[in-house]
Amino acid sequence: MFPIADSKSPSAVKAAVASVHGEMFKQGEQSFVAKAFSWAVDSFEGRYRDYQPIDARYHDLEHTLQGTLCYAQILRGRQRAGATPAVPQRMFELGLLAILLHDTGYLKVRGDNEGTGAKYTLIHVNRSADFALQLLAEKNFSAEDTSIVRRMIRCTGVNVKIDAIPFQSEVERTVSFCIGTADLLGQMAAVDYVDKLPILFGEFAESARYNGTQNMFESAEHLRKLTPDFWQKYVLPKIEKDFQSNFQFLSEPYPDGPNPYLAAVEANIERSRRLAAEPVGIGAR
Repeated sequence: MFPIADSKSPSAVKAAVASVHGEMFKQGEQSFVAKAFSWAVDSFEGRYRDYQPIDARYHDLEHTLQGTLCYAQILRGRQRAGATPAVPQRMFELGLLAILLHDTGYLKVRGDNEGTGAKYTLIHVNRSADFALQLLAEKNFSAEDTSIVRRMIRCTGVNVKIDAIPFQSEVERTVSFCIGTADLLGQMAAVDYVDKLPILFGEFAESARYNGTQNMFESAEHLRKLTPDFWQKYVLPKIEKDFQSNFQFLSEPYPDGPNPYLAAVEANIERSRRLAAEPVGIGAR
């Protein structure tokens, strides 16, 4: 079944990730997943401190849940395949926090009423890392663990220079690459990804207006037309080279079985090509 849980339902994704966690780590604290999800959901729904509910329409809670679901499956696939370095429970859980919090930089505080959180697109990664620092300090995480989560979040930046991130271990690097992979594949494999591209264009346009920069896309149609190139020239090389092909662990069975995430992305790319070839004015199907 793809996806293995409804990404519109936080409880369904939480249950799926808890099942993966329980399969991978039969000892230790089994309530961690529920706690991590509660912190993230409370944050996105406006129940943490003085933050408003998320109002960015593309980078919303569902977007985070899509990446989280993919992340858990990559880590499970790595363990089943016996890949090295092995990921211990603590690092899996820090990675879970990172993927759950990686877009909290789109959240606005109360009283910030100008536009939506999309205006923070250019700085959202740093804002997300700062949000994680605040939240995890309150939850009594160590400075070391908090720093790991913050470095992991940096891997989700579009223009991040991987070599500039001071990973402290090979397993930290590996989990960070799995997070970066999951962030990209989770959204691009969604059944409504192509339909949501106009919403993503709106976020880019708002960011450009707010920051006085030029939007690289002329219209939602232009964004959709360039999506195949985005996949072929940016995402695929990034997940293969920078992120060391961890997407391969999504194959069922590994290593030669079908990869449902790649298949779903390729279907979306083909659909975007087909729609881009239609005469202007023909609606999406």
